[in-house]
Amino acid sequence: MSPIPSDKTNKRERILAAAKSVFAEKGFAGAAVADIATRADIGKGTVYEYYKSKEDLFFAVFEWFIEQGAAAAKVEIAVLGRSVSERLAALSASIINQWAELKGEFALVMEFWAASSSSQGRDRFRQAFRNLYGHYRSIVAALLREGMARGEYRGDLASESIAAALVGAWDAMFLQAWFDDDFDLYRVSRDFTELLIRGLRA
Repeated sequence: MSPIPSDKTNKRERILAAAKSVFAEKGFAGAAVADIATRADIGKGTVYEYYKSKEDLFFAVFEWFIEQGAAAAKVEIAVLGRSVSERLAALSASIINQWAELKGEFALVMEFWAASSSSQGRDRFRQAFRNLYGHYRSIVAALLREGMARGEYRGDLASESIAAALVGAWDAMFLQAWFDDDFDLYRVSRDFTELLIRGLRA
């Protein structure tokens, strides 16, 4: 049986969910802890029982935000019995398919990026972004190395470089979809992934 979430866990989740919405709507500078407390249907003082400051809460939302995306990606590559190419395509599709939920909150992603260069918590945001990108690069590079070991992919692939380029492509496609409503993110990502995999194959 799964453990029953405690009231403290539920309250923390409510605060994070409310904070994510408020930060997405108003930006970090425009958001007030009182607004977040109201959205979470709790007292303002309760928020400070969990987080020391608005900055700490913002960083907690960032960590929660990226953990949700990482968990979805892990599901797609954990399925056994599929080829490396099938798992790589599924990983890419899983990440791109998050756009349906992410689109309304992508302003929040821009706030996170801005925080890595100008906020009081710049260093921890930069480190968290390094860890995040490194995590996805390692997943892709591991798949590529597995493909080479199985003879599915060419044996001369620069796995780390290709992984970095693919992770960068995901970011770039999200940005284009954010700025251009006519940009067909799903078609472009599917075509790009198919082309990439064709080039990888032995």
